[in-house]
Amino acid sequence: MQSNLPILIVEDSPEDFEAAVRAFSKAKVPNPIYRFSYGEDAFDFLKQRGRYFKHGAEARPGLLILDLNLPGTDGLRMLQEIRADPVLKAIPVIIFSTSSSAREIEACYLAGANSYIVKPSSPDELFEVIKRLKEYWLEVVTLPSKPESLEVIVPKANTPTTPGQPTT
Repeated sequence: MQSNLPILIVEDSPEDFEAAVRAFSKAKVPNPIYRFSYGEDAFDFLKQRGRYFKHGAEARPGLLILDLNLPGTDGLRMLQEIRADPVLKAIPVIIFSTSSSAREIEACYLAGANSYIVKPSSPDELFEVIKRLKEYWLEVVTLPSKPESLEVIVPKANTPTTPGQPTT
């Protein structure tokens, strides 16, 4: 089990988040869980910018659970931004939504979702889903590890060059 990788949940409903945390706890998932209610905040956290800026390696989660219906940047747009980012695109993203719309499901898979789960309506069903999620994503699958450090590109010193001559 890759218990050291955090799970990032982007969920605006406090009730749905608390139910998920209870199910994760009941399923004995040891991973730290971070929550954001807004896609913009979650993306800033993933990119370590704004109030989430810090020096060193990005705090990349091993797994991202994403609601579709978020205030501001919705889940589908956030998924598209993650998949377009070379540093973040390897993070497995599971869509966890109340929507069972075939059009939304297809849009999420086309945008790069690794899984799409329709939120169960009862606590027992939610526990079963989280238990299966744990078994597959945290026990069977080998997840990409987070980078140990950010690549730093140091520009070469400005040296005068003759026009048309290659720089060294």
